[in-house]
Amino acid sequence: MKQTRKYFDNPAQAEFVGIIWQPLHHPFRLHAGDVIRFDGRLCRVIRVSECAAVIIMNRPFRDFKTRFDKPVRFQPPPACFRISPNAEAEILNLKKRRIT
Repeated sequence: MKQTRKYFDNPAQAEFVGIIWQPLHHPFRLHAGDVIRFDGRLCRVIRVSECAAVIIMNRPFRDFKTRFDKPVRFQPPPACFRISPNAEAEILNLKKRRIT
C-alpha cells in the first residue's frame, strides 16, 4: 500500500519564514591569518574554532655531512599544533579590528 503525504496547509495561516541577521562576531583573541610569536619563533594561525587555534610553525634547516663528506641541507615540513583560541601569545600583525 502506497502512503501519501498529508499536507496540512491552511491558507489563513501565515508562513513562518524569517532571516535573522547577526554581524560576524569573533569572540576569540586569535584570528586566522595572525602571525604570532610562540617559543621565540614566528608562527601563523591557520584556523580558529571554539576549542582550538591551529598553528603552523616552520622548522629550522638541518645541515649535516654524509659519510662521503658531502654537505646536505634540507628543511623539514612545518610543525602543526593546536593552542587555545584565547592564548596570550604575542600577535605581531595586529591591526585595528572593527567591532560591530
